[in-house]
This record gives sequence, structure tokens and C-alpha cells, in this order.
Amino acid sequence: MSVLTRDEAQTRAELLDVHRYTIELDLTTGDETFDSRTLIRFSARTDGDSFVEVRPDELRSVTLDGHPLDPEALDGNRLPLKNLTAGEHELRVHAHMRYSRTGEGMHRFTDPTDGETYVYTQLFMDDVQRVFAAFDQPDLKAVFELSVQAPEGWTVLANGITEQADGVWKAAPTPLIPTYLVAVAAGPWHSVRTEHRGLPFGLHCRRSLAPHLDADAEELFDITHACYDRYHEKFDEPYPFDSYDQAFVPEFNAGAMENPGLVTFRDEFVYRSAVTDTERQTRAMVIAHEMAHMWFGDLVTLKWWDDIWLNESFAEYMGYQTLTEATRFNDTWTDFGVTRKSWGYDADQRPSTHPVAPEAVDDTASALLNFDGISYAKGASVLRQLVAWLGDKDFLAGINTHFARHKFANATLADFIDSLAGATERDVHAWADAWLRTTGVDTLTPQVAPGENGTCTLTVDHAGSRPHHIAVGLYDRDLGDDGGHLVLRERLHLDLSRNGAHPIGKRPALLLLNDGDLTYAKVRFDPESFETIRKDLSGLPEPLTRAVVWNALRDAVRDGELAPAAYLETARAHLPLETDLAVVQGVLAFASRYIADHYLPPEERPAALATLSDLCRDLIRRTEDGDNPGLRLIAVRHRIDVAAHPDTIAAWLADGTVPGGPELDPELRWRVLARLAVLGATDEAAIAAELDRDPSATGQEGAARCRAALPDPDAKARAWQAMFGSDDLSNYLFTATARGFWQPEQADLVRTYVPRYYADAVAVAARRGPAIADAAGHWAFPAHAVDAENLRLGEECLRDAGPTPALRRKLVDQLDDLARALRVRQGKEI
Repeated sequence: MSVLTRDEAQTRAELLDVHRYTIELDLTTGDETFDSRTLIRFSARTDGDSFVEVRPDELRSVTLDGHPLDPEALDGNRLPLKNLTAGEHELRVHAHMRYSRTGEGMHRFTDPTDGETYVYTQLFMDDVQRVFAAFDQPDLKAVFELSVQAPEGWTVLANGITEQADGVWKAAPTPLIPTYLVAVAAGPWHSVRTEHRGLPFGLHCRRSLAPHLDADAEELFDITHACYDRYHEKFDEPYPFDSYDQAFVPEFNAGAMENPGLVTFRDEFVYRSAVTDTERQTRAMVIAHEMAHMWFGDLVTLKWWDDIWLNESFAEYMGYQTLTEATRFNDTWTDFGVTRKSWGYDADQRPSTHPVAPEAVDDTASALLNFDGISYAKGASVLRQLVAWLGDKDFLAGINTHFARHKFANATLADFIDSLAGATERDVHAWADAWLRTTGVDTLTPQVAPGENGTCTLTVDHAGSRPHHIAVGLYDRDLGDDGGHLVLRERLHLDLSRNGAHPIGKRPALLLLNDGDLTYAKVRFDPESFETIRKDLSGLPEPLTRAVVWNALRDAVRDGELAPAAYLETARAHLPLETDLAVVQGVLAFASRYIADHYLPPEERPAALATLSDLCRDLIRRTEDGDNPGLRLIAVRHRIDVAAHPDTIAAWLADGTVPGGPELDPELRWRVLARLAVLGATDEAAIAAELDRDPSATGQEGAARCRAALPDPDAKARAWQAMFGSDDLSNYLFTATARGFWQPEQADLVRTYVPRYYADAVAVAARRGPAIADAAGHWAFPAHAVDAENLRLGEECLRDAGPTPALRRKLVDQLDDLARALRVRQGKEI
């Protein structure tokens, strides 16, 4: 398949105007393929040659202006259009297209619970070609008119309101949108509908999930409506489409997709089991994020993929900010700081880093690699810094100018900066050069010097070149009877584009740079402040402040400046007193996944797991009164994950409950069984029995993970064959199998598979495409093998084996993380 280059897209956009697609899909032709008929009305500005993209199972016929073209002329995914003349044209393409099992194109899924089948599209980047013929680039926007023939009993959802007659569903024509945002979801959906401000809203899921969606429908609609109302307060342009459906679909590769009028979400957001309030907040943030895209991306669309940040960074920032302003989730930036910002910091320190707004994205394959922690988390952090510097009023004024100038059209970074510049006297162009065109993370280190009469001054050592507008928190110890608390004396607001010493009065117990987390930078502590942190971290009054501190400690470990054991000691001392669920979850995840599994040598891992087990036990004891079920659930989950001996968790599984609660729901039962499998304390019979108890899609994934985790040579061989020897696994079952396969406790058992991984991953990525390549590079990578030989094998693969772009990017990142872990183990600063 040929990937589209920027130069090709520019040439085609200069030649063509695309007006309307009329698309007819027939989903009644069998389990493997569907019928696709496309009529494209377009015009050529001058005489010339071009091409249309399509990736059929069988190309049946093509006509241009009534004249047949040879289907055999199809070259990969490109059908040449030779000798176009200036003026109007009609292109008709009839093809049989193949359903996907990897979440790309038209994905088909049969629910193991009840045997019902569902299909949905995910057309992002260049997968529209798997469903219908298209001039597939974002700046050739058009009207889409869609009809779908579907089996009896199915409902068809699309970008516009749909109506059904004689088995054919027709969707209202769309406004001008790009090809990648066309959406269809068809099947026997369970639907809940309402109306808000005269607009129809709907929620949709598989029938087997109906009770769980119904239980949360009121909450989901409340959040959706609140965000809708708040965006209409922020934005002058009204919501630009005729309806707002949210479909929770199976085996979805992303968190969600911003198809106008039909947002698709992974259906794990329809909760079958108990979740924490922070997880509900995450779901709410995704709702807010995708709705922001209705303006950022859907109303105004990027011209080319180098400006993907104009979509994702803005939706990320607006999602968190609007959720804070409009819903009960009023502390979302703590969760962002703990769970998202570290994603950006990590990505920005790898060899694969790129600017938020890169100047050259040469083709679609390269563009796909930029959907990462930089385009999302770093970009949102940068925008938060921009708002802190610019002010919310001027920021929104610039945004509304941007919408007015470019609605239903395309825009670039230069267009956006010009819109902002018109709303302020500040030099936004210089800001954009400093923040959006550069890579890497600045590091800010405080230097406190004594002054006169017991006072001090602060200077900030700034490793980096960006301007920062930050708050500096000065905290004193509370001298009350109970002690251990820190009291905010003052927050100084500093502009670090100007150097100088800042008077801070008497020496505070803790001086915290970037208090409030308004900028994107790593921060360090002066020695006195670090001692305060070790003793009194849990005594800081605000969860966002504590999140900034925990992130700083995390960065110090990754940079080799803080011993992993010291982080564990701090967690052991202070996490039992933590009240914020996002902080608890984030610290435990880093401590178990990175400290215990990667940064400590194998001989120290048992002690680390024991420490974490004791920490979780304390949290479980602390929550025995039932006042904080979310905290208890987090502690129970992590107690299961770090269990070094099976007795306690096996008893929980046998009893069906943790003493004092919670009862083990399906998620917890599979979690326990997966850990017992790792420890060799269960078998195939128990896994099969659990699958009989829970035959759902999630149960199938749980069983696949457990079977791959069994410490048995035959089980490992079967799992490896399923992942790499055949192409039968769906994207989700591939991931579940990969998550079970590698375990630190089983390093000797799977040692021979480490060198096999690289050749087999290259082969499966080439055969099965980007989604499986991503899963193979992420979940199937032998990250447990923190040794020089694994690093050598990986570097050799990158040099000699020719991995696909998607797999190459994952391997580059994994190998950099592996090298970092090796240096941390050796006590080297990075």
C-alpha cells in the first residue's frame, strides 16, 4: 500500500475540489465482506492526472463520467485518474470490502455472550479506503450522503440522523467534513435517547451491556449536557451538526473517536464491575474531550497532519478544563498531572520525540506515529501555560476568531497563531516558536541563598530555553499539637523569562517550584525542601500540590538522581495517609510497574513487592469502615497484583469476597486468577470454569491472559503460536495474550523467546498492519528482560530487520526505556 505524502496531497488539493460523496453500503452479503458503492462528485481546476484511494477485497467496476475504467489499473490502494479535464466529474466505484478484526476500517464483532453481531467504522488517518473509495486527505472536505442496507433487527447509526425504510437506512447529508470523520455503527444496539436544547442525544451499546449502560445513563447524559452547555458559553459558533450520538463499541483501538454526530468509545467505559470515582472522572473527561473536537477538528480541520496538535492538544486541554468548570469533577488537573503529564514527559525524553507542532510530517505513516504523549499531554500542558501567560479572556477571543475565519474549512498553525495574535498585545509568534517548535523538557532547580535579618532569596536555575510563568509555593510547618502538616504561606508568581533573585522572607520548610502545575517542566528540590518532603509530604494541604511533588520524585528516579528504594520508602511512609484517588493510583502504578519490575535488580524485587503488599494492606485496613470504597478498591487491586504468595488472594477467590468487602466482581475475579496463574497456583480447569461463569468478551480476554501467564512450556508455546504463528486473534485478544506472556517471575521459562520476539514481531506487523504492530511493540515486547543482551537484540532489529514504521516507533521507545532502566540499576544519572 502506498502512503500519501504531503507533496502529493498538496498537488491533489491544488487540482481538485471534492463536492459530495454518495455512499451505499450493503452489510447483508456475508460474514467476511460487504458491498460498497461510491459516487464522488468533484471538479478539476485544470487539466491533469490524479488518483483515488481504495483498498478492496475485490474491485468490481469503476466508471468516470460514464466511461468504464479498468479495475486492473488499481496499483495497491491507488486507482489512477488519467487525463482529467477542467470542469465537473463523476466517479463511480463498486467494490467488495473485507471486514476487519483489528479495529481498522469496518470492524466486525460477534458478542460471545449472546451471539449478536455488530460492525462499526474507524476510518482515522487512511482507513476510509477499507470501506469506500475516497480522495483521502483532510483538506478535501465534502458533503457525505450515506445509505446502509442492514440485516433485520439492526439499527444503523451515522454522522447524521438516520431513517429506515425497507431495510435501508439513510443518513442526513453531512456538512463539509473530511473523509476520516465519516462514521457508521450498525447492529442490534441497545439505545437510550433524550433531547437537550432541541437536539437529539443518544447512548448506544451492545445488548449484553444494556443493564450497565442503563445504570449510568443519567450520569452520562448529565455530563454530556453540562459540557455541551459550557462549550456554548465559551464558543461563539454553535454546535455544527444535527444530532449527538455516543456509541460504546467493542474492540476499539483508541479511547474514543470524534466522528461528528456519532462519537465512538471503547465499550470498557460501560462499566460491568466496580470502578473508582477517578475512573468515572476519566470517562467524563473523554466525553468532554471528544465534544471539544466538534469544534477543534470537525468544524475547523487541520490542513495536513503536521498540525494534529490543533485537534488533540486543544481537545485534551478543553476536556480537563471544561470538566472542572461544568461538572462535579472539579479537581481534574490533579488526575491530569498524575496520569497524563508523565506520559508527555516520558515521550519527550526519548529519541522519537518531536515538537508539538512539527514542521515536516512527510506522509501519513509518519503522521500516525505522532499520536502520542506529546500531541496530547505535552500539548495540553503547553496550552495551560499559554492560558496562564495570556489570560483566559484573550485566549478564548483568539479561539473564537479562529472558528469564525475557518469554519467548515481547514487551517494551519500559522492561521491559529494569527487568530490569537489579534486578541492580545503579547508576542504569540515568539511563544509558538519557543513552545511548539522545540523538543525536550526544561528542568527548573531552586537555589535558596541567605539574606539579611534571617531572610532568603530565590533564584531558579533553568536548564532549557523556554519562558515559564509559574507559581512558587512557600510552605511552613504547622506548629500545632499534631504536627506533620504544612501550611501555605504564600504563592509567588514568577516569569522565568527574566532572570534575577526573588526575596522570599524567612526560609520556608518547603519551596515548591511550579506549584499548581501551570507549566511543563521537571522540577527539583533544594536539600532542605527535600528533607521536608521525605518527612511531611502527606501533610501538604492540596492534592494538586502533592501530585507535583510525586511527579518530581518520579522524574528524579527516572533521571538517576533518586534511588528507587528511596521512592518506595517515601511511598510506604506517606501513601497510607493520601486521600486523593488519582495520586494513590498513580504512585502505586509507578512503584509496581517501574520500580519493582524494572528499576530494581531481580534480587531486590521480592522485598519491593513485600513493601507494596504491606502498603496496600494498610490502605485496606484504613478503609474498613466503608467510608472510601474507591480507595479500598485501588488497594485491593494492587494487593492482588503484587502478591508474591497465593494463599490470601486464593482465599478471596474461593470466598468470592475480600473480608469486609468488596465482593469479587468479574474484573476482580479475573485479576486474581491472572495473578494465581503467574504464581503457578491455578490451572486450565480453573480458567475454563471461570470462563463458563463469565463467557463475555471481557471473559474471553481474561482467559487468554491467564492461559498465557501459566508457567508451563506448552502454555507458552500455544500463546506464542496464537500471537505470531497465525492471524486469528482480534486486536483485543492479541493484547490480552501478550499481557499474560511475559512475567518477571518466569524469566527463565521464557528466556528463549526473547530473541524470537524481534523476527516474529517484524513479520506479524508487516502482515497485519499498524494496530497489531502497535500491540506487538507495546504489549508483546519483553520489557521484563532488563539486560544488555535484550538491548543488543533490539538495536540489531532496528538496524537490520526493517520493521514497519508503527513497530519501529514502538521498538525505539521500548529500547530507550530499557536502556534507562539499565542505567538506573547501575546508579547512573541520565
